[in-house]
Amino acid sequence: MQQNKGLDKSQMISFSVLCLILFGFMFYFQDKQQKEETVKAEQQKTQQVKSAVKQTQAAQINSNVTPGAIQSANLANDELKIEFSSLGGQVSKVELAKFKAYNQKTDVADLPLYLITKNNSNYGFQFKDKAGKLINTKDLVFTPSVAGNVATMTANLNGAIVQFVYTLLPKYTVDFKVRTQGLSKISSENKADFIWDYNVRNLEKGRAQEQSHSEFSYAFNNYKDYDYDGRTDMSEDEETLNWIGVKQQFFSSVIESKTGFTNSKGNQETIDEGEYLKKLNFEGFVAMNGGELNQDFTWYFMPLDLPLLKSYDKNFDEILPLGWSFIGAMNRYFFMPMYNFIAEWGLSAGWVIFLMTIIVKLILSPIMYKQHKLSAMMRVIRPEIDEATAKLKDADPMKKQQATMEIYRKAGVNQMAGCLPALVQIPIFYALFRFFPNFIDLRGKGFWFAKDLTAYDDLIKLPFNVPLLGEHISVFAIACTVVILIYTVMTSGNMQQPQQEGMPNMKVLMYIFPITFLFFLNTSASGLSWYYFVSNAINILIILVIKYLILDEKKIHAQIQANKEKPKTESKFQKRMREMMEKAQEQQKAQGQQKSNRK
Repeated sequence: MQQNKGLDKSQMISFSVLCLILFGFMFYFQDKQQKEETVKAEQQKTQQVKSAVKQTQAAQINSNVTPGAIQSANLANDELKIEFSSLGGQVSKVELAKFKAYNQKTDVADLPLYLITKNNSNYGFQFKDKAGKLINTKDLVFTPSVAGNVATMTANLNGAIVQFVYTLLPKYTVDFKVRTQGLSKISSENKADFIWDYNVRNLEKGRAQEQSHSEFSYAFNNYKDYDYDGRTDMSEDEETLNWIGVKQQFFSSVIESKTGFTNSKGNQETIDEGEYLKKLNFEGFVAMNGGELNQDFTWYFMPLDLPLLKSYDKNFDEILPLGWSFIGAMNRYFFMPMYNFIAEWGLSAGWVIFLMTIIVKLILSPIMYKQHKLSAMMRVIRPEIDEATAKLKDADPMKKQQATMEIYRKAGVNQMAGCLPALVQIPIFYALFRFFPNFIDLRGKGFWFAKDLTAYDDLIKLPFNVPLLGEHISVFAIACTVVILIYTVMTSGNMQQPQQEGMPNMKVLMYIFPITFLFFLNTSASGLSWYYFVSNAINILIILVIKYLILDEKKIHAQIQANKEKPKTESKFQKRMREMMEKAQEQQKAQGQQKSNRK
């Protein structure tokens, strides 16, 4: 039987040529894409000139009066531009001045980034009057006034005064005070129900990815505990929520209550297409003192930037979905600092990721070396295993397995040692799966033909929708899949064929895995695909270096022969495996005996 002994020199040349073709393919499309972008840029400049004329004409109209006599008040600083509507006295528009939203027409982030606009957010305080009728402040018409950075909205409710006072502060913060006078003569309750309806706007390129990251987030127990809820229904009957927020992929709208929300509940519904991703509804009670609604709140319309979130000291940093426990710590204290450190050298984001990959590989190199040494040892003893299998071709499959295990034991080969690198890389993979689509420093950073490393690259557009793939094919995902396949070919030569009928062929499964990986990476962050392309390319180079420059298979063979002469004791794992095989063999014999007795 011909064995897979890795790559020979001709295969090495083929691999090099393939890499050159892949990179040439990337550069070709990059150049093509740049030409298209130049044409789009010229068209965009023309459009901007036209828009500027329209905006100048619109500016001559009084912006504080809208159709239907609904007025608005505006506050702005370097971070936020806020509009308040006299209908409901609520925030009607929020623009983050330092960020842009993705534009499907131009395929770049060049639109104003509005968290709230076009009535996608609607909130108010609801209570019952003496007659049992429901009253909601969002239905009241307020009179706005602005003084400096303070907007005051005042409404008259059957002789009672309801006043909302908004103060625009630094760090994406809006102080929100509710003051009433005479409400106790109208209200029959000592609590009000805060109701907030919110439709999450599509701001990023990857709709499915952004949609999966949009959900409720909240803190309780004096800001110490944090939770999120991506389910259809959300219920917190026993906890007092310090704040409740709607988290998106890179931004969040949060309202904090100084006295907390009680008996909170909510629900969310996914929206399949259009401008919005999800529809969320929240209800939570706030206390009224002597029938008056005098409460202090704070609105936060903020980017999910880790240093900024930590600076509030309200557990906002937990909103950033970096993973739980060890996974999250790896992102917070290893990958993020490493990215920021390398980025200070002035490199583009793609080359920062390239250097990050090399650093991770250097850290894991001792483990990888042991893995490849084990692979070489298994390749050396493979002829002995094949010989033993041939001698026992008519024997019970369990005996064949026992014979194989005995060869490994005598040679001093521990198969379980090969699992360690895989186990070590699982948390790294999951950490990076969380890192790339949620690290705001990567948002909008392009590399080659990928315009945003937190979203997929769609250089190859399809004229139709392919199930699981969509309407595009990611070049980074293809390149990553190819190198994973090559790596699989190089490392699968030592795997045994199934020795029992019905057992899966692990080689076939290993070849299927990279193909299925393509479907996963095709809609994932291109930064993740780029990282794993580099990572697996380095793996291939490491194998070649170890095989041809470091490890000497003749010496390994001599070492194995010397190991056979030494007395060997079974490890706990080997003993357990042997006992399990013997037990299984006894059960098979017993079943065979029972069948014979029945006959």
